[in-house]
Amino acid sequence: MSIINKRYSKFLAIFPVLILFISVLSNSKYNFIYDENFLSLKISYLIVFFWSLKRPEYFGYGFIFLAGILNDVIQNNPLGISSIEYLSICVLTAFVRRRIILQNLIYDWVFFLISILIVGSINYIILVYIFNIPIVYNGLLLGLFATFLIYPVLAKILSWIDNILQESIYDKKNQ
Repeated sequence: MSIINKRYSKFLAIFPVLILFISVLSNSKYNFIYDENFLSLKISYLIVFFWSLKRPEYFGYGFIFLAGILNDVIQNNPLGISSIEYLSICVLTAFVRRRIILQNLIYDWVFFLISILIVGSINYIILVYIFNIPIVYNGLLLGLFATFLIYPVLAKILSWIDNILQESIYDKKNQ
């Protein structure tokens, strides 16, 4: 195990950032048409929320901003919208991280719902009222709700990844 940690310690240090960029680059894979509405799962919201709540030292705000710019280019949104959304999620999770003493999945899940509703509202207000881009609000709400429903499953997977990363960091410190 120590040979693996020596070789891949740099990779393990940037692994959460790689997960974010992979989710941003493959965002078009999570778009579906349901009941004549465009359903888009916001996996990148979930990843930014989870890692900025549990381990904020893994993400820098520059990486999150860059991921948002990249997402805007891929999704053909006005430049900076996704960056504002991702950084808003970071601000909300920083607030919760300071206020909550006991963290568990239910508290995180409820606050994730509140966060994505706030960020979805910011997205809608900016795109409709400032840029005059027509958005079907039902599709946006349906996508946010579907993202909310998959949070527990992906949070367990990301917690498992976080445990692996923490074990490798602990092994690295004890060598």
